[in-house]
Amino acid sequence: MSLVADSFVALRNGRPADAEDLTPLAFAGYAHFTAMQARAGRVRGLDLHLRRLRAASMTMFGQALPDQRVLAQLRTALNHGPENVSLLATVYSPTGEFTASDPSAQLDLLIRTSPAASGPSGPLALSVVEYERYLPAIKHVGEVAKTHAMRQAALQGFDDAAFVDRHGRFSEASIWNLAFWDGRSVVWPQAEMLGGTTMGIVRRQLQNLGVAQREQEIRAADLADMAGAVVMNSWTPGVAVHRIGDSALPPAPEFLELLHRAYRAEPEVAP
Repeated sequence: MSLVADSFVALRNGRPADAEDLTPLAFAGYAHFTAMQARAGRVRGLDLHLRRLRAASMTMFGQALPDQRVLAQLRTALNHGPENVSLLATVYSPTGEFTASDPSAQLDLLIRTSPAASGPSGPLALSVVEYERYLPAIKHVGEVAKTHAMRQAALQGFDDAAFVDRHGRFSEASIWNLAFWDGRSVVWPQAEMLGGTTMGIVRRQLQNLGVAQREQEIRAADLADMAGAVVMNSWTPGVAVHRIGDSALPPAPEFLELLHRAYRAEPEVAP
């Protein structure tokens, strides 16, 4: 199988993936990944994506792919696709799951491109669900609870779900990070969660812009003190949230604009 220019691709270790490569993955749930948006072959926060893959691989497999190998395969995928794409890079072991680890097994890298995305326009309403992810700092696969919570939220008239832990602290949303605005500062929830790459980009650029930000434990009772809220992920640095559970949140266009300005300040780089 050969690569076709300007088409979406699925690559396993830098070469086109066929059914034999992909079939085992259809039944596997022990892997981790990172998701990014590429525009004109360039990506924001590339260093954060590489760091995420390294750290997750060390936790799950006790080894990590060299950055240069990952970058080379990202280039191959981006060079043979449309100018703008969504990209998933998934790391897994050929030994699969439900087996003891094999230190001699080399890690595989699956890269898939698909149409570029920018997220919903908002504002969104989020239900509140008590849920704590296993290995919350890792973006791992097989999380049926996230999709189930999202679909249950839709049946209840919400757009998506926000998660609270056993202590009632907001952590994240189904496929999003949460951020709040108190009128002066950006407030990040303090709880166990996945630190998103877009969240990392925004935080460091807000610091460069001199914008106040802090971490705080946020519970349902604290929402009344907030002047705005958003969700963010690889699609977008901010989609407004107007309701979380029974709590209405005011529109905060200046907050939304600030997050997008911070995101745009991050350089786009080619792998």
